[in-house]
Amino acid sequence: MHRAFYEPAGSGSFVATAATAGPWDPYSQHGGPPSALAARAFELHEADAGQRLSRVTVDIMRPIPVGKITLRVRTVRPGRRVTLLEAVMEAEGQEVLHARGWRIARPNGEVPAIGTAGTPPAIAAASAEFDFGRAHTAGYMSAIEWRFVSGRAFREDAAGSAWTRARIPLLPGEPSSPMSRSLLVADSGSGIGSALDPAKFHYLNVDLTVVLLRDPAGEWLLLESATSIGAEGTGLAESVLSDTSGRCGRAMQTLFVAPR
Repeated sequence: MHRAFYEPAGSGSFVATAATAGPWDPYSQHGGPPSALAARAFELHEADAGQRLSRVTVDIMRPIPVGKITLRVRTVRPGRRVTLLEAVMEAEGQEVLHARGWRIARPNGEVPAIGTAGTPPAIAAASAEFDFGRAHTAGYMSAIEWRFVSGRAFREDAAGSAWTRARIPLLPGEPSSPMSRSLLVADSGSGIGSALDPAKFHYLNVDLTVVLLRDPAGEWLLLESATSIGAEGTGLAESVLSDTSGRCGRAMQTLFVAPR
């Protein structure tokens, strides 16, 4: 097991370890770690304690190689109440990921919580593995702990749920923020809520959006995921995110779907 998903390599540069490798290709990163790294960059850029990173949208331009990457961030729209940030990730001379994040001001007074009620299911006592056939499981899939509530592979109801937590940090010796932890696992919603046999169909997400209504507490995050697919090859994976206290956010992924 690697000690982290990334090793620092100078200002704005990182080296992805084999722990970032996704299930389809041992030489390409899963979307979760680079998305989490972009969120970390947003939170460090011109940091404002009066705002919290509430929404991050990531567009995956092309496969992100397991190796050295660079990340640059700029402020698109500064503000006292809201701030919009933008990040571009590059690898091997190409732009591989674009991300935008909204930092929203923390309220001065009390705000009622709406739509977050409910008691999440208990965390299962034992871990389990995805049933993804010949998928590469030695990288990201092994670096995340999975405790399934329902579903472990593709199924007709196209829904599933699992408690998740990272076995290793994003960077060595550094705790991850709530948004980084959420993005790290939310990109797996399309797998937890998968609908088609991966041996017969491609279904790859081209983006990821995470909105956190509040910061999740603790290391465990529950993904309750469902997938819808149209006959023209576009799919949508939607996930409700919860910590052990209740719902805290949502994630959405647009899918490319095609027969192999």
